[in-house]
Amino acid sequence: MFDENPSTSRRVVFQYLVPVHVEVEDGLVSRVVVIDETPVRDPNVVEGDAAYLTEAVAAADDGQPWPSWQFGY
Repeated sequence: MFDENPSTSRRVVFQYLVPVHVEVEDGLVSRVVVIDETPVRDPNVVEGDAAYLTEAVAAADDGQPWPSWQFGY
């Protein structure tokens, strides 16, 4: 269950490399597919509670639907 009290919530942001499928036609990228079924490997903490990383990776890798995608920064 999600706890909305920020004083008790844990948060960590991590990144890892995933394979992508890129299609280029006549010099223009026409399609990019992120292969998101790839297991999380060698995650790096970007911000937040590094002690929570192992549990966060398990949650990200448990088959639940991902809430959104964002490309670029």
